[in-house]
Amino acid sequence: MLKIGMLTSGGDCQALNAAMRGVVKGLFHKRDDVTIYGFRDGYKGLIYGHYEMLTEREFSGILTVGGTILGTSRQPFKLMREPDANGLDKVDAMKANYARLNLECLVILGGNGTHKTANLLREEGLNVITLPKTIDNDLYGTEMTFGFQSAVNIATETIDRIHTTATSHSRVFIVEIMGHKVGHVTLHAGIAGGADVILLPELPYDIDKVVDVIHTRSQVGKSFTIIAVAEGAISKQDIVLKKKEYKAKLQKHPSVAYRLAEELQAKTDKEVRITVPGHTQRGGSPCANDRVFATRVGATGAELILNHDYGYMVGMVGGDIQKIPLEDVAGKLKYVDPAGSLIKEARLIGISFGD
Repeated sequence: MLKIGMLTSGGDCQALNAAMRGVVKGLFHKRDDVTIYGFRDGYKGLIYGHYEMLTEREFSGILTVGGTILGTSRQPFKLMREPDANGLDKVDAMKANYARLNLECLVILGGNGTHKTANLLREEGLNVITLPKTIDNDLYGTEMTFGFQSAVNIATETIDRIHTTATSHSRVFIVEIMGHKVGHVTLHAGIAGGADVILLPELPYDIDKVVDVIHTRSQVGKSFTIIAVAEGAISKQDIVLKKKEYKAKLQKHPSVAYRLAEELQAKTDKEVRITVPGHTQRGGSPCANDRVFATRVGATGAELILNHDYGYMVGMVGGDIQKIPLEDVAGKLKYVDPAGSLIKEARLIGISFGD
């Protein structure tokens, strides 16, 4: 009997179900003695022993379904070594539930924090395989994560729709896109949606440079400007502040888009409007690209399990699906390269990064 534990952790996104389906179909294609234990709500289910025994049938028909049939939650890595409110050692509890169910392997789907804990469990002696989930595409070691392309598509559609109303009313529109620490979604959606200005966490901006773009466009008869801004974008003025000072400044506005709008309203004669697609970027059915990628990493994850080859994240390297050692992934972020070709090419067509 092959007993596999499975959980989804961190923020939800499209194609989690597609990836799990890929694992399960890959396992059952080769063996008929597989039992799947689905842990509810991420690591919380593994800690407290909340699980369901699932059959192949539960993973049928979910290729196109967004979210996760197992539920998810955020369990900060920095708290994993701290006992819970009742004094329970979380790491010991996870190891005990793994042993009690006599699991062969844990399949863990998640992003950066999830991978830190997955690597911790590997170091504690558990067999672990991970699949790269995050709309941010910021997981180190893989060129792609599932959820990313679906989020880009949604953010791009938002910018597309803003174009018509921005043109009609001669306004400046700010579209705030998810991405606290990295700007991959904003960069791709900004280019795809034809944004005039793209502001990223990796490239601190100068508000006067953004104002210059608006004025220049007006002078050549372009009465509107569309700005795609990552929620973690930061100005050159703010990046030199101490962390506490910056957090206090952030609290004066609901988000970066509102602060930016206030500054632009004061420096231009344009009406400024804000659109925040928010969690719609995580929701809905996965796009075709995500379905294919999630299926590929799921199938390869199943192959690793069948070969008893553990301790890896399954990702994309050089366009191929490959296994990447967990210790090489955990604790690292994949940032937008300010000197990279995509930034360079965007500049060549006149997109401003406010720097």
